[in-house]
Amino acid sequence: MKNIKDYNLEELKKEMTELGEKPFRAEQIFKWLYQEKVKSFDEMTNLSISLREKLQNNYAICNFKILKKQESKDGTVKYLFDVLDSNAIETVLMSYHHGYSICVSSQIGCKMRCKFCASTGINFIRNLTSGEIVEQILAVEQDKGIQISNIVFMGIGEPLDNYENVINAIHIINNPKGLNIGARHISISTSGLVPKIYKLAEEKIQCKLSVSLHATNNIKRSSMMPVNNVYPIEELINACKFYIKETNRRISFEYALAKGNNDNLQDAKELVKLLKGMLCHVNLIPINKIENGKFDKSSNENIIKFRDYLNNHGIVATIRRELGSDIDAACGQLRRKNLPTVPGLNGKK
Repeated sequence: MKNIKDYNLEELKKEMTELGEKPFRAEQIFKWLYQEKVKSFDEMTNLSISLREKLQNNYAICNFKILKKQESKDGTVKYLFDVLDSNAIETVLMSYHHGYSICVSSQIGCKMRCKFCASTGINFIRNLTSGEIVEQILAVEQDKGIQISNIVFMGIGEPLDNYENVINAIHIINNPKGLNIGARHISISTSGLVPKIYKLAEEKIQCKLSVSLHATNNIKRSSMMPVNNVYPIEELINACKFYIKETNRRISFEYALAKGNNDNLQDAKELVKLLKGMLCHVNLIPINKIENGKFDKSSNENIIKFRDYLNNHGIVATIRRELGSDIDAACGQLRRKNLPTVPGLNGKK
């Protein structure tokens, strides 16, 4: 049965027309789903009984089950959700002075195989649908009794590898009759899928784009990120320049500092040369050690020196605040670890 949360507002209006209903019914349903956050069609009390029966006969409402919840000493909360088909994903809630941010997953597993990311140990199973992406936000809001203000597509999976569903989810999230979260409060991360960066630029969506760079030459970047063998740095930077030109939006380059690998002064000099003149920001990430990973975290001294060199040479750089590392919820640590025993979960039939 179709998940009604997979439809954006215009698509849902067409669905209502096909059911013999007026298009405005879609707006009522949207309000119930995303503003009232109901979990059943029976709760949509301003709809006729006959329409509610039609909805029940033709659609399902995806309501995730929480399999596990861990809370960090810094207040970060990591959720393990049953996505209702014998698979699970992780979602992270972070608290800041400006409100709540959520890091959502876009795929079950990941194809990118980045060497510093725990998700590389998860076999790719499938893309999440638009409704499953949005449901992560709703499920966390319902569990905590809060309203989330910022969305980050940096969980399990490569968002631009699930392009259509991610863009459709953003339309639902951004819609004033949906979750009504402004596009500038939504950040999409990518490992560097060059064709999709060009495509995203043409969408004219005012989201933030974060590009995982992590190295300044092809040999080093390919050793960390196999995607670089397909889309080398030169092609990636050209795509980023096109994105900036088309959107007039600043790009955030993610740079995970690994001890003795990409964290020395020469790397900083090459990074300044690579990004000079671009409307960008560098987000320095103290790399998190993962099980069986070959990279270690750079020293605090090196991280600060690296940041200061960039700032002193015209590249705005900040060090990302580490949240949730004690529960494996920090950057690069999501991997559906320690799954509860659930029949059929994690691909086991």
